[in-house]
Amino acid sequence: MRFSSCCLLFAMLVGPAFRSARAQDKMTHAASATSKFVNFPGLPKCMRGSVQNGDPSKGASVILSKSTAGCTVPWHWHNASEQLMVVSGSAKVEMKDGSPTALHTGDYVALPEKNVHQFTCAAACTMFIVPSGAFDIHYVDKDGKEISADEALKSKAKMPMKKGMKDMKDMKM
Repeated sequence: MRFSSCCLLFAMLVGPAFRSARAQDKMTHAASATSKFVNFPGLPKCMRGSVQNGDPSKGASVILSKSTAGCTVPWHWHNASEQLMVVSGSAKVEMKDGSPTALHTGDYVALPEKNVHQFTCAAACTMFIVPSGAFDIHYVDKDGKEISADEALKSKAKMPMKKGMKDMKDMKM
């Protein structure tokens, strides 16, 4: 009897939490064909996105992004880590003090939080952006000093690249 009472009490206390968790575990589907792409504040106009899951202003999310050829997100960093998965096109991602990495259809890259990097689409690209927390962007100048989005997007805030990597023409795509 004592065991039965404990089980009943446990079910009464924990049951609602399990039901609540199960309600949030529903499948989410977002068709790219019906996704509405918009410009996000603080990002270049050549990059548009559509939130597929979550709320990027509050926490982790999935964003489907489309960028034109040559579109560059100048040197910046985020408070959250970021994962990029290329659906189509080709791009270059570069960490400050690191070698540029060419990305192609089907490629994946994980970028650690608070590390300065830049991103350029070599050919029109579509990709998933998955930040681990609220999406923010902090642009920096060539010296690593934080600057406004307007200033960064106006000047493209170029930092010197590694010797021999003057532009994307030097990369094997």
